[in-house]
Amino acid sequence: MATTILVVDDELANQELMIELLQPQGYKILTAADGQAALEEFARNQPDLVLLDIVMPRVDGVEVCRRLKKDPESRLTPIVLVTALSAKEDRVRGIEAGADDLLTKPVDRIELLARIRSLLNLKAYTDELERAESVLFALARSIEGRDPYTGGHCERLADYSERLGRRLGLPEEQIRALRQGGTVHDIGKVAVPDAILLKPGKLTPEEWKTVRQHPVVGERICTPLKSFRLVLPIIRHHHEKLDGSGYPDGLKGDQIPLTARIMTIVDVYDAIGTERPYHGASSKEEALEIMGQGVQKGWWDPHIFSEFRNLLTTNGGKSPTGGN
Repeated sequence: MATTILVVDDELANQELMIELLQPQGYKILTAADGQAALEEFARNQPDLVLLDIVMPRVDGVEVCRRLKKDPESRLTPIVLVTALSAKEDRVRGIEAGADDLLTKPVDRIELLARIRSLLNLKAYTDELERAESVLFALARSIEGRDPYTGGHCERLADYSERLGRRLGLPEEQIRALRQGGTVHDIGKVAVPDAILLKPGKLTPEEWKTVRQHPVVGERICTPLKSFRLVLPIIRHHHEKLDGSGYPDGLKGDQIPLTARIMTIVDVYDAIGTERPYHGASSKEEALEIMGQGVQKGWWDPHIFSEFRNLLTTNGGKSPTGGN
């Protein structure tokens, strides 16, 4: 399939020039004459790269760039701002909006083609990473599907850990790690046999030893993905306790990464609030009361627990599990 480039410019002559330069290189060219049309064309065809004029009617190029870079579905698509503007402020605006490159009109053909090839090579690499991430997410959901009592668990943890992270003012890269961690935190359970994972009664010491290794196995599975650098601590440490009685490393207090402490709070709440073979589902109030007792014992982070409780209160009483 031919690589698709979306050319956005309100002057027909500039569109035609880009077509003349790019079509002989084997690229499929789409065009749009203003920012709003560009957003609509992007949504329809998902191009591989966007060449974007800045000064346009309806929606200008900087705003188009900002919107595309804010959307998780389009943020990795390379965007090159092509402009006759020379003022430093205009170029800074483009960079702050997330543009991957800037070119000045009139465009040099050799430079244009070199920049496009470089950005498309980078996109091919990020697409490969996304496919690898998708495989891990699919594996994590298949593991969740083994247990009829944990349906929707990953989705709930991804949603509520993200919201709790935002409430605590975490930077965007950690928010993303929390959402990813919510999905893959238990991926290491692929190494736990069904006879143990689904056992309705008390586990033997040997069975419990197997279960306690799942964070280590999960970290090992995800380590090759460099994009999961901030996710690995969540996977490994979401069963640690502040007093050092957790696993797998027995970390204490601030030794436990903040993102892992956030995931722990949400994970424990969801486990208490959903029906399991060994206990029924607790109400929101019961779950928070039980967790409050854990905080008093020194297990969970009191500040994070307080913020999570406030999050549930300001959520109109709706719990992560969809109960009351």
